[in-house]
Amino acid sequence: MNETPAAESTRAGMVAIVGRPNVGKSTLLNEILGQKLSITSRRPQTTRHRLLGVKTRGTAQAVYIDTPGLQTRPRRGLNRSMNREVARALADVDVALFVIEAPSWTPADTFVARQLAGMRAPVVLVANKIDRVADKRRLLPFLKDVSEHGDFAEIFPVSALRAVNVEELERTIERFLPAGPWLFADDVLTDRSERFLVAELVREKLIRLLGEELPYSVSVITDEFAEHDDGVRIAVTIWVEKRSQRGIVVGGGGAMLKRVGTEARRDIEALLGHHVYLATWVKVKENWADDATALARLGYDL
Repeated sequence: MNETPAAESTRAGMVAIVGRPNVGKSTLLNEILGQKLSITSRRPQTTRHRLLGVKTRGTAQAVYIDTPGLQTRPRRGLNRSMNREVARALADVDVALFVIEAPSWTPADTFVARQLAGMRAPVVLVANKIDRVADKRRLLPFLKDVSEHGDFAEIFPVSALRAVNVEELERTIERFLPAGPWLFADDVLTDRSERFLVAELVREKLIRLLGEELPYSVSVITDEFAEHDDGVRIAVTIWVEKRSQRGIVVGGGGAMLKRVGTEARRDIEALLGHHVYLATWVKVKENWADDATALARLGYDL
């Protein structure tokens, strides 16, 4: 670990990444950190938990909070839990990154903008996915239009996937951070445990491999995580709400569950730097997404 600079020469603060579902918040966090921390997919609501990612460079330390997409109509206990995660993240931050998808502004974006109205912390509007805009002449008029939707300290068009303008965004964020000592040691990447990250990687493979077949109310918990001389032995349980959903996850002859385990194990080995023995189980808990006890057990804040 490098020697920490004197506190009077450093800047540090909390940066919340917020927005409607599926605008690329997790992809942006991973690009900033320079490695995969938050799981991603094309399916909305991939992120369910608040996740901290720490980026230390030079004399600045930004602690990013990747949040679930804000739900405009949170009908189920799981959805309400995710909205509370966002509210907690915004309660005491130094900068808020409001991520939208260029070149469109939706009613869901308006809903997010209302949650950010009146914040004391500067709000930076990040128009993501500009690589998908074929006619770049559309960007300037679009950015001018969206500037009317809030009191934004800065507006940045970026492509998190292609790393376009992300470096410039980071420099701006660092400028907004208050002077003070670092909040974490300079070799810390996240506050989450390896057990949590393992479960998330398994859930990512479920989302990517099953797509629309995957029931929304599926969750993963790590039951065993034990280091041995020959590698790490891990056991996870995949929770679904119905027996029919269990069949979808397991697949014919167990083929889908085996594929999920194989692909997840590769990413887990890359994360841990060790050989991994991964066991996966699928269990049914009816209506767990509306069950306060089940939500608490699966790590959701109530």
